[in-house]
Amino acid sequence: MAMKINKLEIENVKRVKAVKIEPTQNGLTIVGGNNNQGKTSVLDAIAWALGGNKYKPSQAAREGSVTPPHLHIVMSNGLIVERKGKNSDLKVIDPNGEKGGQSLLNSFVEELAIDLPKFMDSSSKEKAQTLLQIIGVGDQLFELERTENEVYNQRHAIGQIKDQKEKFAKEMDYFPDAPKELVSITELVTQQQTVLAKNGENQQKRQQVNEISQRFEIERQQIENMRQQLLEMETKHAQTSKDLEIAQKSAKDLQDESTEELEQNIAEIDEINRRVRVNLDKEKAEEDASEYRNQYETLSNKIDEIRKQKSDLLTNAKLPLPGLSVEDGELTYNGQRWDNMSGSDQLKVSTAIVRKLKPDCGFILLDKLEQMDLVSLEEFGKWLEQENLQAIATRVSTGEECEIIIEDGYATKNETINSAPEINTGWSGKGAF
Repeated sequence: MAMKINKLEIENVKRVKAVKIEPTQNGLTIVGGNNNQGKTSVLDAIAWALGGNKYKPSQAAREGSVTPPHLHIVMSNGLIVERKGKNSDLKVIDPNGEKGGQSLLNSFVEELAIDLPKFMDSSSKEKAQTLLQIIGVGDQLFELERTENEVYNQRHAIGQIKDQKEKFAKEMDYFPDAPKELVSITELVTQQQTVLAKNGENQQKRQQVNEISQRFEIERQQIENMRQQLLEMETKHAQTSKDLEIAQKSAKDLQDESTEELEQNIAEIDEINRRVRVNLDKEKAEEDASEYRNQYETLSNKIDEIRKQKSDLLTNAKLPLPGLSVEDGELTYNGQRWDNMSGSDQLKVSTAIVRKLKPDCGFILLDKLEQMDLVSLEEFGKWLEQENLQAIATRVSTGEECEIIIEDGYATKNETINSAPEINTGWSGKGAF
């Protein structure tokens, strides 16, 4: 059962002269009054009584009082806490009548419950870390966030390279009419040599025709000059005639091939190969850009998976308040970061987290609630009732929302409560002086 405050009596602490309060067990008990009347002194006295001398005010005794401070608090389990005497010595008596000390109080009093501003004034990341440590996923989430940051930085670097590659490839020249591969000049020279060799053979055949013709003419003259050898020469001449006929037929349809196109190709081969190299470089740049694009997408998918693991980790954790989460290392409530939360939501979140820190502590001290309007107060009070939490708070006001009014260091009843329409905020505390 969470410990709460049943009764408290304060005398001669800071601005307080004499105050007795019986705060409501579940809900909000507001201590009201004008400025400099002793409202905050009430909370400081409770913090000192329960939290120890580290919360003792620097000037604990009321100015002008000859009687030392006296604090008397009765807890919901019957535990009695007293500070009195010249040195304000602590006395803790449990329900069985046995004495205890500060260690007994520390077992159920949460430090932030009596010093909530310490939590509320911490940075967003410190609030988030407090929550994560409470629900036991801080180390896991830290490791996931570390991994996410590493992958994010890696993806960022890949993205920069990808953008550079894509820009470089886009700005490069490209010749769509150029061949896909470099042209070999050796092959063209070989083709040229083959054609030249063939033309040489043709020339030899033409030469052969001329030689046979000349020989035919010489032999004809010899026939005429050497009739006596007519038979022998006629036979030889007949054979030569046949050779001539064959040679003429062979050479009749011969046509020399032009090497002009090959010579032109050889002359242009450097330009062709330059264009091929340009195209190959552009294709390589596009391939590089595509590869880095694929790496970027892979890393993006990895980041999405890490973020899902973080979300699942928080979704499955036992958070102290529905709608509470941690995003990018900062506390959020219903999707809002701390600086965008309403005052009542900030109090609700702080109270829920502080209670989770030490569930045995069923109360919390709140100062300066004048920042909240009556609607927000009512909403916050109902939430406290629903959570079975006790809150003792101060507010610069003497209105009907205040259970106790502090005037010049004394607690008085708020006389307007009984005659004015009732506001259902869970305030049912009692005050006396």
